[in-house]
Amino acid sequence: MQAQTFKVRVDALCEEAHGVRSFSVSRLDGMPFDVYEPGAHIDVTSPSGVTRQYSLCGDPARRESHLFAVKKEAQSRGGSRSLHDEVRVGSELSIGAPRNLFRLEESASEHILIGAGIGITPLLSMAYRLVAIGAPFTLHYFARNETHAAFLPLLARAPFDKHVKLHFGVEREGLPDELDASLRDADKGAHVYTCGPAPFMDVVVETAQKRLPADAIHLERFKAEPQAQTDSSLDTFDVQLASSGKTVRVDASTSIVDALASIGIEVDTSCGEGVCGTCMVDVVSGEPEHRDHCLSKAERASNSVICCCVSRSRSPVLVLDL
Repeated sequence: MQAQTFKVRVDALCEEAHGVRSFSVSRLDGMPFDVYEPGAHIDVTSPSGVTRQYSLCGDPARRESHLFAVKKEAQSRGGSRSLHDEVRVGSELSIGAPRNLFRLEESASEHILIGAGIGITPLLSMAYRLVAIGAPFTLHYFARNETHAAFLPLLARAPFDKHVKLHFGVEREGLPDELDASLRDADKGAHVYTCGPAPFMDVVVETAQKRLPADAIHLERFKAEPQAQTDSSLDTFDVQLASSGKTVRVDASTSIVDALASIGIEVDTSCGEGVCGTCMVDVVSGEPEHRDHCLSKAERASNSVICCCVSRSRSPVLVLDL
């Protein structure tokens, strides 16, 4: 179950904001990329060998290239720092095929996109799509100031300018009121999409839920937040393969991914934090304990899928569609 990868060449680099650089890449074999849905992300392996996930932020209709942006993190463990410091035009990289856990609901009466900082990236691809299909939308972009606002020249001109509202220098204590004002006139059939730092998204969700149902609010996380073990967690449980009936024990110090690998079943992983969704597997029976940050509330409630890199089981046996 290995993910598809592509060798690509870096065709262009652009400094989009303070500490944010965009990378335009094309396939070495000259072929166009497959169609992807707006909101998708890809794995990018930096020259350091570290693989991280970055949202595609270009026009999904343009298949000759992919565009992604990287914020250079002060505490980088080699991913963003390597991409900023070691990659030049003409450099070759390895990337994965797009995956999407942050999809547009095109039946919505309107779309409200709310991003902060580097969180603008998946929302930009959504904006391209919404313009193309003529759907009503507003993009609210929060940033410290103009210097820290990525893609500002692009957002300031047609076709995006009439849809974009900029929010600069909003202090934390003023954020709930600013968001409430941004959502005040939302249609009952509107959907909200947000991406940015976890505390920012938490306020967006809390504010949006006062006006819209939970399933109309969508978010994309860049990294996992710590989660405490619950009382219903099992230190040890069995995972059974639906295809063969073979069973493997998962103890407290072993992930489901590693336990499966010990019996020769390779489940592809990427982030290892339950953010990217690479390791999702369908659940045939049993009750997962979800510790991921990528499944929707409906997916969690149905217990139909599990992220094997971080999640556990509440039942003694978990049967997976493998």
